[in-house]
Order: sequence, then structure tokens, then C-alpha cells
Amino acid sequence: MEILTISDIHGRTIWKEANFDRYDRVIFLGDYTDSYVVDDETIYSNLEEIIQLKRNVPDKFVLLIGNHDAQYLHYPNYRCSGFRQWAQSMLSDLFTNYESLFQIAHQQGAYLFTHAGVTNRWLRRLLVKTGHETLSITPEYDVAGLLDKLHRSVNFRNILFEVGPRRGGYDLCGGPVWADRSETKVDYLSDFHQVVGHTPVDAFTTITSEAGSITYTDVLQTKTAFYELVIPD
Repeated sequence: MEILTISDIHGRTIWKEANFDRYDRVIFLGDYTDSYVVDDETIYSNLEEIIQLKRNVPDKFVLLIGNHDAQYLHYPNYRCSGFRQWAQSMLSDLFTNYESLFQIAHQQGAYLFTHAGVTNRWLRRLLVKTGHETLSITPEYDVAGLLDKLHRSVNFRNILFEVGPRRGGYDLCGGPVWADRSETKVDYLSDFHQVVGHTPVDAFTTITSEAGSITYTDVLQTKTAFYELVIPD
């Protein structure tokens, strides 16, 4: 399967330069909103167009949630920098109307896609907090499904949006929407290959070992480039 990932567009329209016909699946890694240079109307219409892609071909397009999106989807919770109070009502309505089209994670075998990444430390805490501490987390287990199930649960949703000290929070470590690169690069989830955005990098950067790997793809601040990968059938 040929996959294209698009990270952290923040209202930019450059995703339209990609030829989607070449790929079996296209994964947006979140952060559709908030920008210091793009106006409200463009951010809104851009997100509308991406939502329409998903509505037209739901199996091909995957829309993940970033920290900048969560603050509108779950307003007034999970606030972060760049929040546009004047545009909140409009953006919150759009996210809420199509909430079912968005997800926290996507998984294909050993490949796990989230906005910021999953660490072993955070996942252990999540399993204990949710009563799943006996689970054996391997690529055969649907980690993405578990995360999305928790996102639909008001009782456990907050765990997904935990913010560690490196990102200005008070939790022990960051969750899959907020984890800092300083956390994920030394503790990326064992036995998985993760693809994430969230942390700006100058070029696609992969950290790998016998335990697994994590690839950082948020390059759109410096260049127009989208991360491609092929997952064997």
C-alpha cells in the first residue's frame, strides 16, 4: 500500500499540490488551524475542502486530530498557543458537525500514525488509568482503535490530551496529540514504526533502532514536501 502523509498545514493550501491519484491512502496528521500568516476565511475554507475529500472517499483519506484542532473541537478545553477566539464559534461548529470524520490515530500493522507520537511511558500510564494494564501491546493489537475509543469517552478523553513540562504542561509526559520530540525520540513505542508531525523539522527525520522507529514529517514551514511510504500488503 502506498501512503502519503501531510503534516501541520495550519491553513496552508499547498496540500493541493499533491497528486492523490498516486496513493492508496492519504493521511493528514492534524493541525489544520491556527496560523500567524493565513487569514480566518482561508483556514476555514481549507478545512472545509479537506473534510469534503474525506466525505467523498472515506476509505482513502484519514483525518487525524492535532493539538491546534482539539481546542476548537472540544472548546473550551485543551487550549494552546495561536488560539483564535474570534474564529472559535465558526471553527468549533465545523469540527463538531463532522467530528465522526476525525480520529486520534491510524494504524496499519506495525505502522502507527498520530499527530505527536506515542511513548512507552505514556502508554503504560494510559493502560493503568483505564484498567487495561494486562494488555500486551504488539503490532497485532489495535492501538489506534483503543485511542479512538477513549477519545469517544468523556471519562477518559483527557488522558489523550496530557501535556508534559517541555510543552508547558503539568502532566508527567505528553500524549499522542501533545508529546514533545524530546520525549518521543528517546522513548518511541516499542515494536512500532511511527509517523508524526507536531515538531517542526528542516527535513524528514527518522530515528530507528531494533526497538522500532519514529519519523518526524513537519517540514512545511521551510519547504513543500509530503512524506511517502510503502507498507507491504
